[in-house]
Amino acid sequence: MTSALFSIQPIAAEDIVFWRRLRHSLWPQASIDEHEREIAEILSMPDRYAAFMAFSETKMAVGFAEASIRHDYVNGCDTSPVLFLEGIYVAPDARRQGIAKALFKSVEQWGTSHACDEFASDTDVHNIDVQALHRALGFEETERVVFFRKRTAKVEST
Repeated sequence: MTSALFSIQPIAAEDIVFWRRLRHSLWPQASIDEHEREIAEILSMPDRYAAFMAFSETKMAVGFAEASIRHDYVNGCDTSPVLFLEGIYVAPDARRQGIAKALFKSVEQWGTSHACDEFASDTDVHNIDVQALHRALGFEETERVVFFRKRTAKVEST
């Protein structure tokens, strides 16, 4: 997908440095090693994962989207497989130009070509801006979930 201001294309090997930098902006808590492992996994399974990069008219990387095909249960969905948006990011100075919409569209086209009838995503309950973006792009909220965990007591061996 291309406009006068930007272009969207599948991520290629020469884009990895830019992709890693943008991933770190979205997920700063992840280590460089985690980003490297996830990038390698995405690139090694093109039938399960897709990644798209947005470039400005001056060829600067300004955004990306990652998606997967999920065959397990996806909250709020009725079919399988389901296209799932794993992450999307547009650099702050490039926002409000239609880049996120174009990234979503590229992901959706990829999912449709992989027999997905539903497109799902999630975001933090407090991320109001991303919730609004999803609604603006035709998504409907299906449910809200609270996750819990408890550490188990370790049994010492004698």
